Amino acid sequence: MKVPHYQRYLIIGILLSLIGVMVFAQMVHIQTSVHAKAVTEYGETWAYVPQTIFPERGKIYDRQGSLLVGNQLLYEIGVNLVDVTDPETIARALESILGLDYSTTLEQVSIISSASSSYIILTDFVSSSKAGEIKQLMETYGRMAKDPKYANQLPPSLDGIILTAHLQRSYPEGSLASNILGFYTLKTSDISKTADRHEIRVGYGFYGVEQNYNDLLAGTPMDVRIPLDPNHVDEIPDLPPGSDLILTIDREVQSSMERVIDKHVKSSGAESGTLIVLDPKTGEVLAMATSPRLDPNRYWEIENLFKNRVFYNRAVSTTYEPGSVFKVITMASAMDAGVITPETPFLDTGAFEIGGYVIRNWDGNAWGEQNMIGCMQHSLNVCLSWVAKQLGPKSFYEYLNRFGIGHVTGIDLANEATYPLRTPDDGVWYDVDLATHSFGQGLAVTPIQLASAISAIANDGTIMAPHILKSMVSNGRQYNTTPQVLANPIKPETARTLTDMLATSLEEESSDALVEGYRVAGKTGTAEIPTEYGYSLGVTNASFVGWGPVDDPRFLVYVWLEKPKSSIWGSIVASPVFRDAVQELVVLMNIPPDNLRAKLEQ
Repeated sequence: MKVPHYQRYLIIGILLSLIGVMVFAQMVHIQTSVHAKAVTEYGETWAYVPQTIFPERGKIYDRQGSLLVGNQLLYEIGVNLVDVTDPETIARALESILGLDYSTTLEQVSIISSASSSYIILTDFVSSSKAGEIKQLMETYGRMAKDPKYANQLPPSLDGIILTAHLQRSYPEGSLASNILGFYTLKTSDISKTADRHEIRVGYGFYGVEQNYNDLLAGTPMDVRIPLDPNHVDEIPDLPPGSDLILTIDREVQSSMERVIDKHVKSSGAESGTLIVLDPKTGEVLAMATSPRLDPNRYWEIENLFKNRVFYNRAVSTTYEPGSVFKVITMASAMDAGVITPETPFLDTGAFEIGGYVIRNWDGNAWGEQNMIGCMQHSLNVCLSWVAKQLGPKSFYEYLNRFGIGHVTGIDLANEATYPLRTPDDGVWYDVDLATHSFGQGLAVTPIQLASAISAIANDGTIMAPHILKSMVSNGRQYNTTPQVLANPIKPETARTLTDMLATSLEEESSDALVEGYRVAGKTGTAEIPTEYGYSLGVTNASFVGWGPVDDPRFLVYVWLEKPKSSIWGSIVASPVFRDAVQELVVLMNIPPDNLRAKLEQ
């Protein structure tokens, strides 16, 4: 007996329904099982590549907007071994375009790919133009592969080559201001073994601005997952670059001061030279020139140029005994305390006994009757020792502390050094230290420390904090630096009186520091160099500090020549450096001669 049609349909329907229920149940089971979860997580993981994205490093400009530090686009050239089909063509092309050794490259790209090594780096830091040549050749070979006339033969192929763009720090001015800027180097921290994960470069700022403001320049890196699906490339975030910095230095002034110090280092035979130009009214560093200097584009040569890296910027990182330029601080302190005036008489016998020691003048002679102007003009150690004694140890060291001696200035450059000052409260202080400290012996300063201290005399008794950053640009907004008062060690009238006194001193001795048309004030310094066996003979540090014009100081210039050979005396080798620097400055800073300014003010 035949089964009715409707019953057959019912049976088929029930069977299909059972099958559907079973399929659905299996799907639910699969999707909720532990294995299914692992498969899902595996798929999600391999759909993305974890990577740290670093923003473009901020640029650095001078106060006029000239670019001092930027970034240039370079390329890493690597190969994915899995995709290489023509090792000989790759080796030949890279030899022709990049100059890579053919045999070495052929050996590298002929290695059989493995799970642990499928991507290898052939070279790095390739210019955009050279990378463009490689790209063009790849496109040419790609078109040949699709051309019907090559259907029966294998055209040359560069398959497997991967060009990865990255930024490298660029210093377009070479060594200009390199002691201020420092440098930025790339350090390979992780190299991926596959073509999907490329090298992660972590940058480091060394010395100067690059180190001190590294966090601002670097911006904020981000850990992201890069999608392998090209349809999702828009998911990669576009990070804002690091902050741009505008410095207080003027490129033209900096370049001019470097030429001046280089010239005098060469002519004097000095081991090194330092020249600082400050605006005493704001504390802005207008120039900071040192010799020798490193080209930061070739930062790896630092070991050849500097045997001790602390000397990278002698202006802030090297302490030395300054000698007689320090007498400016001693005289200012005593005058401010009221124990002397410019007319105070002093009989120089050529010797001053203190604490069982005898202090003598630089030439060993007695200079007879003098006033304080004469003491500074002739740079008499005996006189300044007597002045310090009139002031007394307590007041003397209180003034040195107010001037910042023995303390860092806080200048915004990396690796500022300081040297502890011996005081009566120390167990290693002796009575004779009062005398030797008065003329800059037995204590040590950095050039920026003493320049900052003496700027009080050029600025009516006020020390402005020395700084190199004028403004910062971040997220399209500019933030300017506000000048800060560091200290007020002396009264305004003391500063003005001493300035006139030092200007008169230079004029009466017909100093080589004088500049025609401009009245300037200043003081020389010649210091013996201490060794473990005492002070060296015939080797000195020569210095000069000066400012002007005296009626309205626009600049303070500090000069230090280390171990000059042509002469040991600061008056002979350091004074002309100041003169040459000022002759350049008055032009670059558009400062009219004194007589013209007087007429304009009438």
